[in-house]
Amino acid sequence: MTENIAPLPLRQRAVQAALGKIPFDRLLINANVIDMVTGEIREADVGIIGNMIASVHPRGKFSQAENVDDLTGRYLSPGLIDTHVHIESSHLSPEKYAGIVVAQGTTTVFWDPHELANVLGVAGVQYAVESSRNLPLRVICAAPSSVPSTPGLEMSGADFHGQEMQTMLSWPEVAGVAEVMDMHGVINGSGRMLEILEAGLNSGKLIEGHARGLKDEQLQAYLAAGVTSDHELTSAQDALEKLRAGLTLQIRGSHPYLLPEIAAALLALPHLSSQITLCTDDVTPDHLLEKGGLIALVKLLISHGLRAEDVLRMATFNAAIRMQRSDLGLIAPGRTADIIAFDSLENLHPHAVYVAGNCVAKESKLLFTPAAASGVTPPLDTMRLSALIPDDFCMKIAGLTNGKARLRNIKGARFTQWSEVTVDVKDGVVQLPEGFSLIWVQHRHGRHDATPKMALLEGWGELRGAIATSYSHDSHNLVVLGRSPADMVVAANQLISSGGGMALSQNGTLLAKVDMPIAGMLSELPAEQLAEQFKNLRELSAQIADWEPPYRVFKAIEGTCLACNAGPHLTDLGLTDGGLREIVDPVLEIWPE
Repeated sequence: MTENIAPLPLRQRAVQAALGKIPFDRLLINANVIDMVTGEIREADVGIIGNMIASVHPRGKFSQAENVDDLTGRYLSPGLIDTHVHIESSHLSPEKYAGIVVAQGTTTVFWDPHELANVLGVAGVQYAVESSRNLPLRVICAAPSSVPSTPGLEMSGADFHGQEMQTMLSWPEVAGVAEVMDMHGVINGSGRMLEILEAGLNSGKLIEGHARGLKDEQLQAYLAAGVTSDHELTSAQDALEKLRAGLTLQIRGSHPYLLPEIAAALLALPHLSSQITLCTDDVTPDHLLEKGGLIALVKLLISHGLRAEDVLRMATFNAAIRMQRSDLGLIAPGRTADIIAFDSLENLHPHAVYVAGNCVAKESKLLFTPAAASGVTPPLDTMRLSALIPDDFCMKIAGLTNGKARLRNIKGARFTQWSEVTVDVKDGVVQLPEGFSLIWVQHRHGRHDATPKMALLEGWGELRGAIATSYSHDSHNLVVLGRSPADMVVAANQLISSGGGMALSQNGTLLAKVDMPIAGMLSELPAEQLAEQFKNLRELSAQIADWEPPYRVFKAIEGTCLACNAGPHLTDLGLTDGGLREIVDPVLEIWPE
C-alpha cells in the first residue's frame, strides 16, 4: 500500500532542490546571468521551483528537472518593471496591453489609472484593478490623487479627497498614492491635498510625484510634504537637482528628445544611484507594437552611451527597490522567477520570457492570448452630450454684435504663454485672425451645464480642418481644435455618437476616426487593428496641421488642456492661468461700431 504524501510547501521544496535532493520544476541551462547587484555577467544555470527561483549555480552542477531549457549564449535579466504608466494611453484594455508588453520583457507595471478615475471616479480604479487580474503581467495599481489634477480650474467626472484615498489605499492591489499633480496645493497646504497626503503617509505606501518645473525651495517643500519620486523631467539639470534632493527618478520614454542630455549628465556622475528607474508614462498603440514599451526606452538609453547592464539595472533591481518589492528585480534564490532571455546585449531581442516560472513568450510572441477578466463589465456610455450644431463652434463676445475686441489668447504648444490679439466681430461672431486657430472644450461628464468654452490659439498655424478627442489629460472632456465650424461639428459629433475617441474632419466631412467607447478612452478592437487605425489617423492629421517637433506634435493634442502646468490653458470652466491658479476673462477691451 502506497501512502499519500502531501507536497512540500513551496519554499521547503526550493530548499531541497537547491541542495540537489529533489529535481527542479524548470532548469535554465548554459546562459549568462546579468548580476544586477555586482554588475558582473556570470555563466550560470537557474533552477526554478513553482513560481520562484530556487538556485543560481555553476553550469552543469545539476541536471534533474521536469523541464530543461537550453539557453546557450543567451543573457538572463530579471523581468522589466515599468515604475509609472497610464495604460489608458495605449487605448487598449489591460489584457490586450499585457499581450504586447509581456512578450517584450515587461513583467510588472505600476499603473496610475487616473485617466479612468477622472471619468468614472473610484469605480474607474475598481475597473482597473478587476480587469487586471489573472494576467501574465503583474499589474500593481496606484490610487489616483489627481482627480481632478487642478481643482477649481477644471471639472472631471469625480472629485477625490482624503476619504476616497483611504478607501483605495486599503485595497491590497494598490501600492501607493499616484502622481501628485496639484503641486500648488501641496506647497500651499490646501485642505484637499493635506487629506490626500495624510492618507498616503498613514498607509505606509508610496507617494508618487509630478514635480514639473519645481526647483529650489519649492522642490524642497514638495519633498518635505512626503513625495518621493518624479517622472516630470524637463532637462538634465532638472533631473540632477531632483536626484540630489533625494527623489527617485523615473526616466520616461514619452519624451525621447530629453534622453541624450540626461544620459550624458548621469554618465558624468561619480556613480549611478539606485534611485534611478525607468517608466513609459504614455505610449500610443502603434508605437507600443512597432517600437516597444519599456524595452524601447532601455535601447534608447543604451544608444545614448549608457552600459546595457546599468540600464537594465534601472529597469529591474532599482525599480524593485522603489516598489518595495524584495521578491522582484534579481535573478537570485527566493525571488520570483520573472526572467528574460535576451539573444545578446547588443540587440536585446527577447528570445524567451518567463513569468512566475512559466515560459509565456518566445521570439517576441506571447504563447497564448490573455483573456479578459470574467465578470467585469467595461464602462460604456460616458459621453453625456447631445449632438452639436455649427453655431456651437462660433466664438462670441457678450454685448458685441459688430466691432473690434482685444482678447487674451494661448500662444505655443506644451509650454504655453499668454499673448493678445485684436479681432473683428461681425454679426456677433469673432473673425479668426490669420495664423490663428480655435480651441474648444465642453464638459462631458454631466456634472455642470456644459456650456462650451473657446479660446484663440496662436503658434499652431491655420488648421485646415478639425481634430477632436475625448482623451484629453486629465479631465478628459471633449476637445476640438480647428478653424471652420463646419469641420469642428463633424469631428465632435462623431465622438459623441461613438462614445468617444479621436476624429479628424476636413471640408465638412469625416477624414478619419478611432472609436474608444470604453470610458471614452479605450478601444474594443484587437491591438493590431487599433494600432493601424491610430497610425492612419495620426498620419492623416498632417493634412490638417503642420507639426513641428518636439512640442507641436500630434501627441500634444491630448495634453493641450493640462491646467496644472504653468501658462494659459483652456478647460471646461474657461481660460485658465496655471501659475496664478485663476480662471481668466479672455476679453480685455471691446470697441462696438
